[in-house]
Amino acid sequence: MGRLTKVVMTLMLLATACQSTVAADQNQNELLFVRRIAPLLAAKCVACHGSDRREGGLDLRTRQSLTAGGDSGLPLILPGAVEQSPLLLAVQRQSADWSAMPPNEGDRLTEQQLGWIRSWLAGGAFWPSPERQRELAETHAAAWSAEDGIQVATSGGLSSEWTTRRYAPESLWALQPVQRPTLTDSSDHPIDRLLALRCPPELQAAPATDVLTFVRRATFDLTGLPPSPAEVDEFVTACGGADGAALESTRGTAAISRLIERLLNSQHYGERMSQHWLDVVRYADSSGFANDYERGNAWRYRDYVVRAFNGDKPWNQFVIEQLAGDELDPGSSENLIAVGFLRMGPWELTGMEVEKIARQRFLDDVVNSVGESFLSQSLQCARCHDHKFDPVPTRDYYSMQAVFATTQISERDAAFLPVERTDGFEERRYLDQRQSEYLRMLAELDELLLRNAVQWYQQQGRNADQWLSAVAEARQEGRVQSGQGSATRRKSSDVFSRARKLMGERGFPEDQYPPKLVGFTPQQFGLERVARKGLERLKWEFERYEPFALSVYSGATREFRTVNAPVRPPTDPLSPGEVEETCILTGGDPFAAG
Repeated sequence: MGRLTKVVMTLMLLATACQSTVAADQNQNELLFVRRIAPLLAAKCVACHGSDRREGGLDLRTRQSLTAGGDSGLPLILPGAVEQSPLLLAVQRQSADWSAMPPNEGDRLTEQQLGWIRSWLAGGAFWPSPERQRELAETHAAAWSAEDGIQVATSGGLSSEWTTRRYAPESLWALQPVQRPTLTDSSDHPIDRLLALRCPPELQAAPATDVLTFVRRATFDLTGLPPSPAEVDEFVTACGGADGAALESTRGTAAISRLIERLLNSQHYGERMSQHWLDVVRYADSSGFANDYERGNAWRYRDYVVRAFNGDKPWNQFVIEQLAGDELDPGSSENLIAVGFLRMGPWELTGMEVEKIARQRFLDDVVNSVGESFLSQSLQCARCHDHKFDPVPTRDYYSMQAVFATTQISERDAAFLPVERTDGFEERRYLDQRQSEYLRMLAELDELLLRNAVQWYQQQGRNADQWLSAVAEARQEGRVQSGQGSATRRKSSDVFSRARKLMGERGFPEDQYPPKLVGFTPQQFGLERVARKGLERLKWEFERYEPFALSVYSGATREFRTVNAPVRPPTDPLSPGEVEETCILTGGDPFAAG
């Protein structure tokens, strides 16, 4: 081979190597564009420099428009001069010649993102065709997902950056469909094999328990109660002994099966299992907050859950009844009781709170309770912003809230079911006694106020004839109302207050008739408050013995200044009131519809 031939072949090999290197560099630069640069431009730039808007005449959707520049006429990328490229100068936010981009300080690029842009410019700023971009994305999807996380399809966040963000695969395990694992080893129980898959090697399983311990554990776990001595003896006899070997014998296996069946058929099984669900839904017999009024009829929801477990109610039916039982069958007491689930959160409306805020607090509580109870997913974070950790956008939060936009709290007429326990209702007589005592206290205080009023007129040197006429009329009204009142809603005489109201209606200035609680001592003032508050609380406690359910109905939102007594649904659910429209609330503020 001649010398010239060798030189030519060497040059050809070098050229081939250079071409391979250039191709490899271009491929890496294209991968960087598809993986980092294109999503970054879409998230940070295209909203203002794209098809709908072109601030400064600039379009960042193609390389051609990027090199053409905007109104300035200068190209934004200078591959041979990375640090002088207007694109990099703008996103660095330090140039006097180029506006800081993105304009919002909170959207500024991180050092890592700036590094991606530098590398892309230094590598030639290649912009592959749409077809090439799809090819690269599909080819490397698995590897990129393992390194950067995976995207989750949602309805879309409030920003494109949130919508396209990635999640570590291991953090999404709870959102994946349940799959039955394949277990090849059949030497022991499947549960033991599943535990062995994740059990640290240094952690050894406990030895098989003895018969006495087993019967106690099983009984406590399934009923919450200890076994009786007779039940323990019966189980030991059935197993043929008290040691661990007896449990693993044929007799022991059969005895265990009979024991579990007996416990599952026990009434106490439902009582025990319902404790777990009632904890999840935050069951309480009072409404919380400052007044903490009794929820006299909440026991009916508690017993509904107990019946559901004891009756082996299908899970889908259990869920639907609690979310929409009143819609499925408004005439069913069982369904009206079931939607008490939506009332389990703390709630009150006093004169010191804005009604609209109290209403929004109820809706927020219902949405989050549905998420935590049925999805094991707290949704409260998405009330004010897209969820910071989970793929739950704000629009989904308010979409779910729209489902409950017409849900109104109410104690609804629901006849007692034959299976409900109403024995023991005779204890109501103790509430009747308390009510009578409070009414007696108020009647005595009312007579005292009437005497004080007469003394007030004497001290003022005024004629009391008009006042005495108002008192006589107020007494007559009181006798009529007393004859029409129900046994559970009896009112105090309150002649003094009615007389004052009549004086005002007749046009007398307020300074010309006795002031409220005229002549009361501090002790008498305290007694009056105790009696009135006591009667107020009794309204809720009497509900325990009435055929009403702690429930909801669908209708317009009525206006309430305060809620200090059980609320009954109106005859027409859509009138009076407002049918609320649901929209995203900026920062969760009910007065800042977004």
